[in-house]
Amino acid sequence: MTYSCSSKKESLENNMLSIIIVNYYGKEVLKTCLDSVIKYTTHIPYEIIVIDNAADEITRQLLKTLEKPVTWVNMGYNSGFGRANNKAFSIMKGDAALLLNPDCIAFDHSIELCYQEFIQSAYVACGIQLQHEDGSFQISGNYAMKGGLNSLLPLPYVGNMVKFAGTLMGVKKPHSSNPAREVIVDWINGAFLMIKKSAIDATNGFDEDFFLYSEEAEFCSRLRKYGQLCVYGNYKITHLVGALATEAFGGNNNSYYALYDKKGKQLILSSMVRIRKEFGWGWFLFMLIMYTITIPVYFICGLIHSLFTARNQLKHFLGFSVNVLTVWSYFFTITTNKPYFYKVL
Repeated sequence: MTYSCSSKKESLENNMLSIIIVNYYGKEVLKTCLDSVIKYTTHIPYEIIVIDNAADEITRQLLKTLEKPVTWVNMGYNSGFGRANNKAFSIMKGDAALLLNPDCIAFDHSIELCYQEFIQSAYVACGIQLQHEDGSFQISGNYAMKGGLNSLLPLPYVGNMVKFAGTLMGVKKPHSSNPAREVIVDWINGAFLMIKKSAIDATNGFDEDFFLYSEEAEFCSRLRKYGQLCVYGNYKITHLVGALATEAFGGNNNSYYALYDKKGKQLILSSMVRIRKEFGWGWFLFMLIMYTITIPVYFICGLIHSLFTARNQLKHFLGFSVNVLTVWSYFFTITTNKPYFYKVL
């Protein structure tokens, strides 16, 4: 029996938005996020579900001080992003879910305005414009490149070569960094991802092999089978760009281009798992080889770079090399595509 997800406009009768936040020692950051959501979400029915991956009692007590009741769920272990959201999907009451990072801060009524427009549209999922604290824009929507080739861009030195080659060939940029009022995209940044419940049911939610990173890209690739995804550029929210995850997991940099630390190891592994699932075994092998070729390139270019800038690249080079070799240890597990929880943080 097959399930068909309707892309028709949803009814506004008896509607509700389920705001879902996955927490891992969020504390005051989470409270700031929720205070802002409650302040500016006043014209729609909604519920708040916090899925706690740390069983953090301090955070739970902070939630009791909010002006609106919160459903708090203890996962009992650090389940990552996808599994935690799937748990929330199983108990949500809304006709749409908003996956919201705890390091997001609302400063106007964008959440409720987005929901009101989205639920009457034919889209199955949407995002809004993410921005830094200074108001500058972040990447909110992305385009899927063949084989996930944009995963080469974070590679040290090699990524710049790929970017330069793409510019010469006139390749379309893989992201929409400053969208117009409404832009159709292939996948949406998981910091703010709104999805209709009918689409969640059709796809069975997130793939639970993922622990963290790349899971929203793989999820959106399956959502696109049931309808289009868009970013509403006229609605905005502040996003602190992964600061919580970097602190919690001992990373050295908030950037997703830092592939040399513990966070970088998870980034590379999750990216390879996503490529295997979305694009197949051949592309996975190609990308893993490209990451491996980058090791000697990094060594040579890093050595030259150090000579001219007096910056020692050795520590980062060694960290990147170890991370790539770690992914090779998962080669057969990824290749067979059997269920496995890819958690290295």
